[in-house]
Amino acid sequence: MDMPVNVPIDDPNADTEWNDILRKHGVIPEKPPSPTPMIEEAILQARVLARENRLEGKDLDELDELEDEEDEEFLAIYKQKRLDELSTLSQKSVHGHVYHLQKPDYSRDVTDASKEYTVLVNMTGSNAESRLLSALWRQAAEKFADVKFCEIAAGMCIEGYPDANCPTILVYKNEDIVDQVIRLGRLRGVDTRLEDIEKLLVQVDAIKSTDQRLRRTDEDDEDGDRSRIKTGNSSKAKVEDDDEDWD
Repeated sequence: MDMPVNVPIDDPNADTEWNDILRKHGVIPEKPPSPTPMIEEAILQARVLARENRLEGKDLDELDELEDEEDEEFLAIYKQKRLDELSTLSQKSVHGHVYHLQKPDYSRDVTDASKEYTVLVNMTGSNAESRLLSALWRQAAEKFADVKFCEIAAGMCIEGYPDANCPTILVYKNEDIVDQVIRLGRLRGVDTRLEDIEKLLVQVDAIKSTDQRLRRTDEDDEDGDRSRIKTGNSSKAKVEDDDEDWD
């Protein structure tokens, strides 16, 4: 009767010719792959991602300032990316103003147009919030000319639509309503500013969060502060008075 033979194994994980023979004949299992290449690949990807995060959102002038700090080839790729984004934006920036809608043209000017552009409709009323949004609508339309901003009197759009629900914002994409905002409570009520409209545009994916137009200079911040200081509580009081006038 054959007796089992004990094969001497010093270290089954060692890279030796003897262990290779044993693995070939199935005496010991195959050595698991070294994690080193995977670790090195993960580290490389992390470095690339960190670099991309540093460059994301920077304009061409800021990228030029990094020429001495960043890899020339990598920086060139990002510059070309910015140029492509600007070119695409320029081609899509065909609006730049508020479209005042008539009901017979609604399907063509809104539903059909939303196959190509994000379309936002302001159903406006006679109250103070409606007047506030109409003013902000004009600013947003001029700033984001690749988005189509429309406005229509709510009663003209939907017969009997209550003024208490105005303004109502309808967001169209690909012929469907993808979001709606009734009154300005979801934004900041009577304290709503242009930046609140911008946040809405990002939320509905009308613009990207990295859009250069969202960046604010110190001068913009100072103008915004002056505007808030100037209006202050008196603005809110006036709006409340206006609401009472329309009750």
